Amino acid sequence: MAFSGLRHASSGLIAAIKAGSRLGRRTPNVSGKKGAAGTAALPQPASQAATPPNVATIVSFAPLAELLATYLDKKEVEQVREAYRFADQAHLGQFRTSGEPYITHPIAVTAICAGWKLDAQALMAALLHDVMEDQGVSKQELTERFGADVAELVDGLSKLDRLDFASKAQQQAESFRKMLLAMARDVRVILVKLADRLHNMRTLDAVPPDKRKRVARETLDIYSPIADRLGLNALFRELQDRCFAAIHPNRQRVIQKAVLAARGNRRDVINKITDTVRAALPAAGIEAEVSGREKTLYGIYSKMEEQKKSFSEVLDVYGFRIIVHTLPECYLALGTLHQLYRPVPGKFKDYIAIPKLNGYQSLHTTLVGPYGTPIEFQFRTRDMHQIAEEGVAAHWLYKEEGVTLSQLQKRTHQWLQSLLDIQSQTGDSGEFLEHVKVDLFPDSVYVFTPKGKIISLPRGATPVDFAYTIHTDIGNQTVAAKVNDEFVPLRTELHSGDRIEIITASTSRPNAQWLNYVRTGRARSEIRHYLRTVKYAESVAFGERMLQQALQALHIEIPAGDDPAWDKLVRSSGAADRDEIMADIGLGKRLAAVVARRFAPEHPLLATTAAADDDLTSARNAPVLIQGNEGQAVQLAPCCGPLPGDQIIAGIRVGHGLVVHTADCPNALRQQAREPERWINVAWDEHTARHLSTRLEIVIINERGVLGRIAAEVTAADSNIVHVAMQDDVSATVSVNLTVQVDSRQHLARVIRSIRHVPQVQKIIRVKG
Repeated sequence: MAFSGLRHASSGLIAAIKAGSRLGRRTPNVSGKKGAAGTAALPQPASQAATPPNVATIVSFAPLAELLATYLDKKEVEQVREAYRFADQAHLGQFRTSGEPYITHPIAVTAICAGWKLDAQALMAALLHDVMEDQGVSKQELTERFGADVAELVDGLSKLDRLDFASKAQQQAESFRKMLLAMARDVRVILVKLADRLHNMRTLDAVPPDKRKRVARETLDIYSPIADRLGLNALFRELQDRCFAAIHPNRQRVIQKAVLAARGNRRDVINKITDTVRAALPAAGIEAEVSGREKTLYGIYSKMEEQKKSFSEVLDVYGFRIIVHTLPECYLALGTLHQLYRPVPGKFKDYIAIPKLNGYQSLHTTLVGPYGTPIEFQFRTRDMHQIAEEGVAAHWLYKEEGVTLSQLQKRTHQWLQSLLDIQSQTGDSGEFLEHVKVDLFPDSVYVFTPKGKIISLPRGATPVDFAYTIHTDIGNQTVAAKVNDEFVPLRTELHSGDRIEIITASTSRPNAQWLNYVRTGRARSEIRHYLRTVKYAESVAFGERMLQQALQALHIEIPAGDDPAWDKLVRSSGAADRDEIMADIGLGKRLAAVVARRFAPEHPLLATTAAADDDLTSARNAPVLIQGNEGQAVQLAPCCGPLPGDQIIAGIRVGHGLVVHTADCPNALRQQAREPERWINVAWDEHTARHLSTRLEIVIINERGVLGRIAAEVTAADSNIVHVAMQDDVSATVSVNLTVQVDSRQHLARVIRSIRHVPQVQKIIRVKG
């Protein structure tokens, strides 16, 4: 059954259910706790009773059985009937907010799934999808009655409402993660869930307005984009329109009234175009089905919002769809209509040669019709039309064993696999949901690799997104990018048709700044995973150094890795292992001096003698040696830019490690006064890192070539300029702000002396603030 007719089929089914043969009588005793759209949290006060007293409602499986018999064999229909009997008994006495017996909801969801011709297991799961969540039926019981596959599907559809969460948002995010990961293993999970959400949206009028808007917003943010991503366009459009009506009911009514008025005003134009097209195509030897269509109300509203236009300015409200038999006829029909009406430049899109990510294929063109009215035309074959309406459900994956996967199904599998990849890199459910939302952008750009392969990316994607789409290692090692053979910044927004080349270096690493402009969920999760992993490894190494110095101050050698003292310390401190303790020290969550004290042989664990306190003070006062290349475990404060040779102090930021300042830094002095216990003694190691950045402010006479001479002097002093900024002072002079890389304070002095060789330099100072 085509999805376009599904709405009428399911509504007719519900009517038949209400008047069908007697299989079970519902009493007004209410129970259950369903919280999804269209259901009530029961029992209710007497004033809000779900059904009038003394009214029996009769429901039937027979109409659904007739629908299933059109494509399932008798044995499979009986299996679905058994699931119906189980669900019917489980939901006995439970009612929806509308007053209907609750069993009408699973039956309606199953009818929608049957419209997609899903297999018997998916239909059984559709009937049983609420029995675990509402009635406490165990997964084990479902496995014994209906098999492991059905139980897994139902479990994937059940929300996590029996666990303790910090907030409702966390519970919702964790439930989404559970469902999406189940979907990644079996796409039938999301198809049943989408059918469930569609029926809830169709019956949303029965719930209170505040809940109605919340459910509609959730649907618009999550379920509608998933439907679009899977190519279920008919479902996608209906969900959008129903969400629009729930969130902005007044705007929806106004636009609907305007569309009806426009339809009447343009009837003559539309009829004239229809007659002309239906005569021109057969004359060209093309047998085609011509149908008119309107943009959805939400589509019109979105266009008005995006383009800041009134309804009267949105001209292409109405369009035509031309369905032909073969692919070449799509292009022939396009050429025929281009001879009839003048095409609008820039309004032709070939989604046949380059399909959308969800498998959608059509030719789109906008023509100037009679009286100057722009009309959009779409050209597609019947197979393309079926995929456009039903997406991944058009050629169902589970119909036949060993069936060859279509390109759409392959792309769907790749996307589902990417969810598992993101999950493996993401520990937090809210972060996982954020990544998935990013990946659900409906608009895409299509770019090319150097070898001509087409890559689809969300609109607004950058070369960094492209690099991570190709391979994680390429993304991690990206240093530069070429777009159409020209070097561009990594934050450059890509456009369809761009040819991208990524330049990598084995020493390059992801930059936290990339998170400000990447658009794909995979790129975001990979960057965050790398930063977390590297930060942990660097923190372990730095924590070990700090502990070693603290132990030396107590005249204790650091125990070997297999020393039982480590196991004792790990158990007593609640850590997972030795590395976790080291990482906590490096990140400032534990004090090295305190941990070192617990290894002192003359004092038992946690002892607090006076001698122990003296040793503890000694350990705390021992300076931590800074090299400047510890990574994220040690940060050189940007406010003062300390260099080897400067007097330094350091504060512990919990979760971030040490932040090193110059001893006279005003920021450090203020923070030290507020929290003195977080500040420790530090000193520069004998072997410090090279290429530390510091800033210089230079006042120069503004003459031609002076900046080049300054750059030459910096290079001659064995330094490098990483940033330049200029600011006019007066007409004759200009301030130049340089960020240069040096090894130490002495090296900086050499650089300053070299710059003074330029005659135009009037003043030069090191900037610490």
